[in-house]
Amino acid sequence: MVVYIIMAIIAYLIGSINFSVIFSKKFAGFDVREKGSGNAGTTNMLRSVGKKAAAITLVCDILKGVVAIGIAILLGYIPDMNRELLVQISGVAVILGHTFPIFFGFKGGKGVATSLGVLLVSNWQIGLICLVFALVLMILTRMVSVGSCAAAILFPVLTLFIDDHYTVLTDGKSGKVYFIYSIILAIIVLFNHRSNIKRILNGTENKVSLKK
Repeated sequence: MVVYIIMAIIAYLIGSINFSVIFSKKFAGFDVREKGSGNAGTTNMLRSVGKKAAAITLVCDILKGVVAIGIAILLGYIPDMNRELLVQISGVAVILGHTFPIFFGFKGGKGVATSLGVLLVSNWQIGLICLVFALVLMILTRMVSVGSCAAAILFPVLTLFIDDHYTVLTDGKSGKVYFIYSIILAIIVLFNHRSNIKRILNGTENKVSLKK
């Protein structure tokens, strides 16, 4: 039990390192949460600070998920550990940390980039499918939120049909062991996009200029 609690704390603290706030202050001299949509994420960084800062933020946010799951995998080598549970605890905690960062007043981002990092390390096949699916929808609709929400919904569906390429999957188990976990992650992402979903339904959601 102690190991699982330690994993949750470590992952949450990793997630709480909000790079968009750090980089916006470094590159532009202001807190990105005070500009644009008020969200501490890549899209608002792109609109408020610029492409360079947004790209660096995106990579760092993805790496948060990668590092958190990597630590869970290493801790899974401790005897009698439920390795799948460690990964799931880490994934949920790092995304919650990103959303409610203890270092930045519990006001963070929406967790999409960090979720991508979690998915790519947990199962690269599912991660890539969700990424491509999201990018196609983003290009077609020019709305980042549409791709993000759709990919979040797709994740649980894929766990029902894909049993291969899981970094951690004990012999005899199927990918369905990650189904409840995938629903939790999807709910977190959708909850964080609740205002975007309202704007999508109202036809007022902000669009990204592909030319820029």
